[in-house]
Amino acid sequence: MTYLVTGGSGFIGSHLVEELLKHGHSVINIDNFDDFYDYKMKIKNTLDSVKKSIDFKFSDKKNDIASLISISKSDRYVLYYQDIRDKEGLEKIFKNHQIDLVIHLAALAGVRPSIERPLEYEEVNVRGTMHLWELCNEFKIKKFVCASSSSVYGNNEKIPFSETDNVDHPISTYAATKKCGEILGHVYHSLYHIDMIQLRFFTVYGPRQRPDLAIYKFTKLISENKEIPFYGDGNTARDYTYIDDVVDGIVKSINYLENNINVYEIINLGESEVIKLSEMLSVIEQNLDKIATKKILPMQQGDVQKTNADITKARHLLGYEPTTNFQNGTKKFVEWFLRK
Repeated sequence: MTYLVTGGSGFIGSHLVEELLKHGHSVINIDNFDDFYDYKMKIKNTLDSVKKSIDFKFSDKKNDIASLISISKSDRYVLYYQDIRDKEGLEKIFKNHQIDLVIHLAALAGVRPSIERPLEYEEVNVRGTMHLWELCNEFKIKKFVCASSSSVYGNNEKIPFSETDNVDHPISTYAATKKCGEILGHVYHSLYHIDMIQLRFFTVYGPRQRPDLAIYKFTKLISENKEIPFYGDGNTARDYTYIDDVVDGIVKSINYLENNINVYEIINLGESEVIKLSEMLSVIEQNLDKIATKKILPMQQGDVQKTNADITKARHLLGYEPTTNFQNGTKKFVEWFLRK
């Protein structure tokens, strides 16, 4: 099979690409190497995902990405330096390849920056996603996996969060764009019969994790003996989901779409284990054998109090069963961080 993966050089995307290639599939990776974080991390992600163990010589972004495109290309893998806001550029890619299924992971991420740059988040997460659906319709691609987010639940008072819960009250622009994606996705399914699964990811972590996320940020600052920003009283809680479990859920979603028709589903992918911020910090401290110096700060706008996934639907429909608890997953992450 030939899969198009958007954001395939990012955290989740590079792990998914690696898994798809391992099982003999062909992958078209679209990534714009956005400056949200250092593009060099994405280059390393890409090389890891295609099993290229080379001493990459960095110079400047444009030349580095051109080199990466050449180095990484094979008979089953191709990388395009492409922004999903550019529909004409996307169309050229769709014309060049016979695509069986699209896995759309590219997005402007981050709750807090979305509040500062709402229009840009709309352009990428809503309009960019619609470009992909328009092209799927034009080129008769009828299978689509889309990344949504647990942030759509906002401060939902019912625990755990279920796909049938009302999600009409997002508290960040990022969450609102993901909710829009779910609604518009149903429109394209209804009008053009694109079979689709929208996956609500719950705080994914692990090797290659984005540096702006708490586990990475805390690990880096503690290892450097620097003060960490600690928001609130430590009682906010998240359902942390290890990267291998999320990739397994995506692959199972792909398999479900390939074996079924007339599909539109929204599915939680979480670990179903709630970890408080204070506990998360304690586990990192134990793995680093260091004590953090905390700078206590107030809660930030857009942050939710707690997330917790009801994964009953994922278990029933996909056969999804997470296997990595937070303690083991954090140990693996810290080991990766210390040797990278």
